[in-house]
Amino acid sequence: MRVALFGTSADPPTSGHQKILSWLSEHYDWVAVWAADNPLKSHQTALAHRSTMLRLLIEEMRPPRHNIGFYPELSSRRTLETLEKAKKLWSSEKVDFTLVIGADLVNQLPHWYKAEELLQQVQILVVPRPGYTLENEDLQKLKDLALGVEVAGLTGLDVSSTAYRDYGDDHVITPPIQAYIHQEHLYKCQHLSRKSLPTH
Repeated sequence: MRVALFGTSADPPTSGHQKILSWLSEHYDWVAVWAADNPLKSHQTALAHRSTMLRLLIEEMRPPRHNIGFYPELSSRRTLETLEKAKKLWSSEKVDFTLVIGADLVNQLPHWYKAEELLQQVQILVVPRPGYTLENEDLQKLKDLALGVEVAGLTGLDVSSTAYRDYGDDHVITPPIQAYIHQEHLYKCQHLSRKSLPTH
């Protein structure tokens, strides 16, 4: 069985995350999803809220994807620990794990906690992101360390959590997520006007 491991900051989760999840569900037997703290990022919202929003995002997917599971217990600041937890969850089956990362993490991954040990145990799937160039040199560094590295045949939507956090661009989030954000008063940007969005 091929299991995709997709941890994300989800600060907040966006329609771009939904597109990635849909693609993964079509290419893997099972997709395990969780919200996580990235030690290299500063998060605006508590993990518990980000986890709830990510669960809501999965539940609202249409059509429903029955091979996507929400696993908050996999969340860890160290991906190697996440992998160890995943192996215990699927200990009764023969599983090939693939770690899903965004293109922005390609040059960071070799510097993660015990990266070489991690990369000898998982395949890596890189999801291209608009605005991030995949450098051959960075990809080669990963290929030299990992069991295998593939680049996903999709490009994430040109939306980002940052666009919402910094500019209040509510087009990037889905209605249930927006409702939850307002209910819990999670982001200062919810009061911003979209007029403050940068022009390109």
